[in-house]
Amino acid sequence: MCLAIPARIEELNDSGNAIVNLGGVRKEISLALLDEVSVGDYVIVHVGYALQKLDEDEAKQTLAAFAEMGQLDELRAELMESGT
Repeated sequence: MCLAIPARIEELNDSGNAIVNLGGVRKEISLALLDEVSVGDYVIVHVGYALQKLDEDEAKQTLAAFAEMGQLDELRAELMESGT
């Protein structure tokens, strides 16, 4: 299954990419589809690309729902496998 995952931006780099964190999993993703993101912002990540910004409350609610459904480990694995 392929889902979009809320993740928090931890670092920005000069190549237009960012390092995001999802429950301890850090991954470099592309920001090519977004403008004006900052460290601390939450984004929706799908196959290595940030698709849109998401407010912190909504991101936390979504991650809590995934955890409640037992899907958070699967999402972490997907983030680790996705390429940029």
